[in-house]
Amino acid sequence: MTISSVKTGAVGLSLALDNNYMEPIATTLVGSGGTNNITFNDIPQTYKHLQIRYISRNAAVSDATGVRFNSDAGTKYALHSLRGGGSTVIATSSANTTFFELPFTAYSGTTSNVFGGGILDILDYANTNKNKTARTLGGADLDGSGSLHYSSGLWINTAAINSITIFGSGSNISQYSRFSLYGIKG
Repeated sequence: MTISSVKTGAVGLSLALDNNYMEPIATTLVGSGGTNNITFNDIPQTYKHLQIRYISRNAAVSDATGVRFNSDAGTKYALHSLRGGGSTVIATSSANTTFFELPFTAYSGTTSNVFGGGILDILDYANTNKNKTARTLGGADLDGSGSLHYSSGLWINTAAINSITIFGSGSNISQYSRFSLYGIKG
């Protein structure tokens, strides 16, 4: 479907929208007992960017949800993050890490059946002339003390991304967590 023009009051607004701007590639719903990892393999190289939308919960309080590209577990990741919750703001950075962290998932210490949610954008994932960058925005209501988290990251590698692995760094990702991968045309 293409919309060529839309009228709003006395002002004309022209739009050129393509129905296929953002296309679903794959989705995973975590089943009974949870899982330690989810992998999106054989990612088509036909999009400009990738996006993962998620709701998730981890089995352990101190467990992070990590992301690796092309199964690379080397110390090639860097991260800057800003987290706020009510009256507290925390800024952190890390370099030479073995994964990119997804914010913000709820965990077993929070109210039952509460999940965090977020969006991970992976920019220029198929471009082999530059290192890969990512940005995330996520949040969770941790039993009345919610938190928002923004981060940006770097994978120091020029390879095209053809697989993405999401994992619990110390325990399982809980049942009913959902991760959906989309391709964004440029």
